[in-house]
Amino acid sequence: MALEQGTKERLSKLLDRLVSLTETKELHWEREAGSAHRYARWKNNLLILGPAAPLAHSTVARYLFITPFDSPACVEINSDDPELGKSLMKLVVAVENASQSEPPTDPFGINEEVIDRLTR
Repeated sequence: MALEQGTKERLSKLLDRLVSLTETKELHWEREAGSAHRYARWKNNLLILGPAAPLAHSTVARYLFITPFDSPACVEINSDDPELGKSLMKLVVAVENASQSEPPTDPFGINEEVIDRLTR
């Protein structure tokens, strides 16, 4: 599906902002245990960046998938996109640099805070 120029510009600015937030460590990315993805939580959204193939594998297509926690709506940006692909790859590099020493986590593991919220 072709995007309007205004939508592409907004998505490009979003990618630039995510790169900046990642580089300043205001946006924290984690590696999911047993997965080839990085993920972050931002503004009540789940951001999934994948796959986490080494940066040396430049031919591997990358994507950013964004979905709100409270809705089935989503946005996906692919590195093969002629206008947004370069911006997405900047984010891939920033995330790899920021999260390479992070231990793997389980985003769906049992969390006492979530259980408390559900049982109140």
